[in-house]
Amino acid sequence: MIQPRHSALFEGPVVHQRVRPRRHRLSYDVFALLLDLDEISSLDSRSPLFGYNRHALVSFWNRDHGDGSGRDLRPWVNAKLAEAGLQPDGGPIRVLCYPRILGYAFNPLTVYFCYRQDGAPAAILYEVRNTFHERHTYVIPVEPSSKAVIRQSCEKVFYVSPFVPMECTYHFRILPPGDSVAVAIRQEDEHGLLLAASFNGQRKPLTAATLAGALARYPAMIFKVTAGIHWEALRLWLKRLPVYRHRSAATPIGTSIIQNASVEREPGKAA
Repeated sequence: MIQPRHSALFEGPVVHQRVRPRRHRLSYDVFALLLDLDEISSLDSRSPLFGYNRHALVSFWNRDHGDGSGRDLRPWVNAKLAEAGLQPDGGPIRVLCYPRILGYAFNPLTVYFCYRQDGAPAAILYEVRNTFHERHTYVIPVEPSSKAVIRQSCEKVFYVSPFVPMECTYHFRILPPGDSVAVAIRQEDEHGLLLAASFNGQRKPLTAATLAGALARYPAMIFKVTAGIHWEALRLWLKRLPVYRHRSAATPIGTSIIQNASVEREPGKAA
């Protein structure tokens, strides 16, 4: 498998820390793929382990993302950027997500890094899924800046957990993919911080060897993610946390366009 220029494998810990009304923490190691939409077809043809819209040990399917139609994702992303008042210029779009493993996938969060042709970040799309077969994408433009760590915020409008109220705000802190990637989310209500979640991954080349190594280290990762969600829910229930009933989304696949949500960016190593 010829090493792609921009696609990569990122390996590291996922951490969730709840501070109210009961303290609760979980941490586990995972791997995620960063897939450049301009490279993904060639990845499919160069490795027997990776499949694009086809069955393989590790695969990526368009229908798991975007509008669920299975069509190419770039036109869907471009349409969302246009809705946000951005003019797509054909710059790179790179998707950070868990792949399907043995045909199964569940992505609580998929992050789309959208760039202009000059390499500057244009927007980030946060595609959130819940266990009710619904998903919602928050589309947030990135304000021009020379700094590297992107901070953004938006109001929560999509039901995710029975133990978190809807009346919350997300605060994102993002280090775009380079030698490492960091996605941190603080969820706050009117009383302050409720919980924080993060993924910090170290970059590895996306090759047959690194895929095989990741599968060897995390053979049941994607099943563990789903099982872990239900196991942690049971633990939270046993701690007698308040339960917020599921509110069905108006449509199973929704979008929110967020304006004026980018704030200061801190110095750091950019992609």
